[in-house]
Amino acid sequence: METVPLLSLRPADSPRLNGEDKAHIKRLAEADAPLPPILVDRGTMRVIDGMHRLMAASMVGRETIDVIFYEGREDDIFLHAVQENVTHGLPLSQADRRAAAERIIATHPHMSDRAIGQTSGLAAKTVASIRKRSTEGLPQANARIGRDGRVRPLDSAIGRRRAAELLADQPSASLRDVARAAGISPATALDVRKRLERGDSPVPGKPARHRDPADAVGAGPAAGAAGAGPGAGADARDTGALAPLRFKPRPAARSAAPPDPADTVEKLMRDPSLRNNERGKGMLRLLHVNAIGAGQLPDVAAIVPPHCVVMMTTLARQYAVMWQNFAQELDGRARIIDPVGSIR
Repeated sequence: METVPLLSLRPADSPRLNGEDKAHIKRLAEADAPLPPILVDRGTMRVIDGMHRLMAASMVGRETIDVIFYEGREDDIFLHAVQENVTHGLPLSQADRRAAAERIIATHPHMSDRAIGQTSGLAAKTVASIRKRSTEGLPQANARIGRDGRVRPLDSAIGRRRAAELLADQPSASLRDVARAAGISPATALDVRKRLERGDSPVPGKPARHRDPADAVGAGPAAGAAGAGPGAGADARDTGALAPLRFKPRPAARSAAPPDPADTVEKLMRDPSLRNNERGKGMLRLLHVNAIGAGQLPDVAAIVPPHCVVMMTTLARQYAVMWQNFAQELDGRARIIDPVGSIR
């Protein structure tokens, strides 16, 4: 565990569709007991789990916070964010968990339905229905990774037939080598060998009920309850098609006209925290030039020579993207340093 400045952190890629819960932030800020450390990706300094705690710490005036650093794969960051929010803290809503499962299916298509269900707090059958809806028409993987981390084919017949071919070509090959090459377990390879010796087909009769092979481990009643995850009791009854999410439209906000950029820059020019250091002065000069030029842009556009129009258009759009990214970065910091303003 380490202690870092609040302003060194970036907001989370949260699985919460509606963002942080303002009432929960207030409750955490009023709590007397110390809050657990938050989980942060060391590479990006982005919060994985703990935005409510971070904003509560900012609300009470703290400048630092305890963190535990995550140093795993970038592809797994959202996966960990969902898992952390399912296992403790403010529970994710049903819509949050469904949306998270759909995103995980897209980024981790080889994870089994039960493994994704355990991560997102959904029943495996619900994950299966989400997978069917979200990947309809797309090519499907022929194997899944189960909760135990082992890869299992969705259709064992393919692996069994491949094993039969290998055994026919190399009768002295070890079962372990055959299993590895065919993508099946050594026990399955042994069963294939025995079937061939009896003159039977390497593929047994199709079972009456299909199951995801990757979910077979620990598939007893106790394992099913454990794999479903928190809140899965009610969700287990929901096995139908995923209903589309509907959100009530928000009323248009009535806000005053934005201040003139020149007036805003003039106010910033008087701020000693920017005037008294070189980087701050550079920022002020950049803002000053943009504020002056903003009012002249319509006239400037008229004098751009025809052979420069395409280049100037590309440049203007690049600058617009840079300023948009700058605004988004500051917006993320504003969520952290001004939680009171964001709650009002």
